[in-house]
Amino acid sequence: MPASLSISPSAAGRVRFLMNAEGNPALMLRLSVSGGGCSGFQYKFDLDTVVNEDDQVIEAHEVKVVIDEASLDLIAGSEIDYAEDLMAAAFVVRNPHATATCGCGNSFAM
Repeated sequence: MPASLSISPSAAGRVRFLMNAEGNPALMLRLSVSGGGCSGFQYKFDLDTVVNEDDQVIEAHEVKVVIDEASLDLIAGSEIDYAEDLMAAAFVVRNPHATATCGCGNSFAM
């Protein structure tokens, strides 16, 4: 697995849960970054079975994460985690390059 992005055991466990729930072992977690959100950039998570020409595939803990090269440039060195608390449960990105994040954690600035 490239050192450019890591996947926590918790995030991998959630992806495996979703793969089983959907009955599709080919599902991968797709992470992308786009302009927008309250801090300038926002993370988007989807389930996907397609790897595009400009995608990188990161494998860890028996799951795959797919991310396009442009998004990977913005989050290199980050960790994908799955966090649960009393209010919500969601995939989160711990991005060492983010200079600010919004309260929901889905948007960041650089």
